[in-house]
Amino acid sequence: MTHTDQDRIIALAGVHQAAYCVQRIANRGSVDIEPLEPCIYSLFQIDAEDVPSVYGEPGAVATGARQVIAQITGEPERDLDLTRYVIALLRHERTLAKRRDILAVIGGRISGAAAARGNLPLLDREVLAGLAGIYADTISKLEPRIIVRGNPRYLQNSDNQDRVRALLLAGIRSAMLWHQTGGSRWQILFGRNKLLDAARAYLRATANA
Repeated sequence: MTHTDQDRIIALAGVHQAAYCVQRIANRGSVDIEPLEPCIYSLFQIDAEDVPSVYGEPGAVATGARQVIAQITGEPERDLDLTRYVIALLRHERTLAKRRDILAVIGGRISGAAAARGNLPLLDREVLAGLAGIYADTISKLEPRIIVRGNPRYLQNSDNQDRVRALLLAGIRSAMLWHQTGGSRWQILFGRNKLLDAARAYLRATANA
């Protein structure tokens, strides 16, 4: 399948949106449902018909697209902590791509989580705890581990820990999609203008949807 610049920016925005949500929870103790839900939704989309539908409704990763723009342009400002999370997620995805044994476990566990979810809401505590368990049992064992920094009062809360781990799993899922659509580290380093144009086009298109 041939993928477009829009496919790639949607996937990269997914990585940034997951990182943004992790950062908000770590520093503020909560995050809005609007950016959180598409990240979790993406984990259950195993056979999506196209890239946009991985995240749900049009504009689902608008928050992530805005973060891509801010990181490239510095407006309103670049966030080095967010950049650190994005780099870590992309790096872990490359490590995970070489570990088919772990990928098989994750795939099986996510299928099981989807079946066990039943009619539970997507952001139900049990659903998030199940996804967090998948991350803890697999990806968290890869070195170097992703270190989440923030307010200890928020990070020590068990529900927040589950949200963060589920989001890190979602961020790596988006990183996988980024590579599957032809995204690469070189495009981030040397193709920023094209990424910026694609992110702005995505926001314009979804604003008019």
